[in-house]
Amino acid sequence: MQKVFHRRFSTELGELELAATPDALVGLEFINDPEEQPPAPHASPDASALLDLAEREIREYLAGTRRTFTVPLDLSVGTEFQQEVWQGLQGIGYGETLSYHELACCVGHPRAARAVGNANHRNPISIIVPCHRVIAADGSLGGYGGKVWRKQFLLDLESQHPVTPLS
Repeated sequence: MQKVFHRRFSTELGELELAATPDALVGLEFINDPEEQPPAPHASPDASALLDLAEREIREYLAGTRRTFTVPLDLSVGTEFQQEVWQGLQGIGYGETLSYHELACCVGHPRAARAVGNANHRNPISIIVPCHRVIAADGSLGGYGGKVWRKQFLLDLESQHPVTPLS
């Protein structure tokens, strides 16, 4: 088992914590309790470069200048179904949304909207694996493990910086 290295940094969404092996990002989560102590920040040179890349790409995304991410991801922690859902999330384009039912259909499980919601909740790499782009069938936001205000912030960010078609 590879060692996992961590880094925290402040954003307009609050503290974010990255977790990475030397090969891939394995976690990105919101820190809701600022009193919670972060893990030791030391990392191998490979993990440090990967954490630098992930932090830079997140900052660019939050500034409205990045639409896609290049940082390598490792989503092997989940079940086969969760991994299917997380792969499906990565297919939702910047500025787009799907309902839980639509995502369930996209991943080949049309009767599993609730299970898709649970897999969404367990997404280990928020923002980059864009679970915030999944909404309720009636257009309401539904839930969000990172708090609904953050989901609204991310959706608003993407609507304010739309993808421009190629001319």
